Amino acid sequence: MQEITVNGTRHVVQAAAETPLLYVLRNDLGLNGPKYGCGLGECGACTVLVDGRAARSCSVPVGLLAGRAVTTLEGLVAPDGTPDPVQQAFIDAQAAQCGYCLNGMIMTVRALLNVNPAPGEGEIREALRHNLCRCGTHVEILQAARRACGVSCGMPCGASR
Repeated sequence: MQEITVNGTRHVVQAAAETPLLYVLRNDLGLNGPKYGCGLGECGACTVLVDGRAARSCSVPVGLLAGRAVTTLEGLVAPDGTPDPVQQAFIDAQAAQCGYCLNGMIMTVRALLNVNPAPGEGEIREALRHNLCRCGTHVEILQAARRACGVSCGMPCGASR
């Protein structure tokens, strides 16, 4: 049995310590934000936040998460249903095609803004460089990331640093 805190709620799950967090999130907790992409931690579809930082849930063993806070895409939404500013930026920029990569993109941008509330273009691109989008919506995703910075740090979208 493993005890983990996900989206502010403590859970006790029947899982071996080496079970990937992604399996627990999707199969035991019914959270569908994180996606199974590559299973190797290379595509970013499974990204979650662990203590506010991006982590690939397909390669993080659930046994390492005792006492740590895990946040999924579902956990970004405010209790009143208001999307996180990053989520809203992706909606406003219409930064989706198939949507499979969006969990990872949104969670990666949120993690970036958690450590740097005013990232420049280079920092945004660096943060997202290991997240794959097979549909080719990179232009819209970058636009959404820039917009999220504007929402989160009070700068107009596309402002230079």
